[in-house]
Amino acid sequence: IIESLMFIENDAAKLKIRLVAKELRRQIMGGNTFADTVAKYPDIFGQVFIGLVKAGEDSGELEKTLERLMELMNKESEIRGKVIGTLMYPMFVIVLAVLIVLVMLMFVFPVFKDMFDNMGQELPWITATLMKAGLFLKEYWYLLPLIFIAVFGFFSFIFKWEPSRRKIDENILKVPVFSDLITFSNFSNFIAVMQVAYDAGVPIIECLYLSILTLTNYTLHDQVGIATGKVQQGQHLSTALRATGCMPKMILFMISTGEQSGRLGDMMGQATKFIDKKLDAIIDVLTKMIEPIMLIVIGSIVLVLALALYLPLFGSYMNV
Repeated sequence: IIESLMFIENDAAKLKIRLVAKELRRQIMGGNTFADTVAKYPDIFGQVFIGLVKAGEDSGELEKTLERLMELMNKESEIRGKVIGTLMYPMFVIVLAVLIVLVMLMFVFPVFKDMFDNMGQELPWITATLMKAGLFLKEYWYLLPLIFIAVFGFFSFIFKWEPSRRKIDENILKVPVFSDLITFSNFSNFIAVMQVAYDAGVPIIECLYLSILTLTNYTLHDQVGIATGKVQQGQHLSTALRATGCMPKMILFMISTGEQSGRLGDMMGQATKFIDKKLDAIIDVLTKMIEPIMLIVIGSIVLVLALALYLPLFGSYMNV
């Protein structure tokens, strides 16, 4: 371990990693175990990593545990990359649409103001509203950064504040397709950590407590927490998890089969593979859904802007 940390200390690309490796090596050479040393840095390694390293060290299978941890971290990174990749396209389109609308409001609509005023007729509400917005933004353009910062800060607060985040997490599980994405992405990490911990010889209750740490959705986290309490009272794992009503039935079937056959670790491995395939299918569906939705959004924006510009012209022709 000391030699490995020395290689990382000398060759790691990031300074932060080199400094952490140096500190770990110093403490291990001072007599601390690897598990005790990483436990001092929960903000860097996380409770799941610390717990599994401790279990691997206690069981004498640290090498295998680290290999499984590497596979787990690669898998989490791959899932995160797929989800981010799926969301990149709509985010780019939304940003582009906002920029186009701002350009139209600030530079195009004010040009038509004099022409519309000379028509001597009342403007349609959509034209009047966008015209006022354009004139306001052109005069007070310096407020735009403040508006964007305020909007960004508001949504950041909403998604971080626990009461609002709980409501969002609860309601998103009711949205078709997105509920599957959230559920399977959460339970992918949950089952993978359970398998690694179980294979490392960690008792099932501790496996559950470690796995719960990976659940980012508050609703799923709370439901599985209740199930963990029932398992602690003596209930079967599959029975307790089935009572939550949030875990996919196929995963429950595999866990139940593993419990009955005494091959829980193997069946959790099969469940992980099933979840990975299911996630790929869900992300593929989402990708196909996003394209027409974005076309509708962009088309709607273009339609609103076009109507705002041409409705007064059509009205003047009708009156001639």
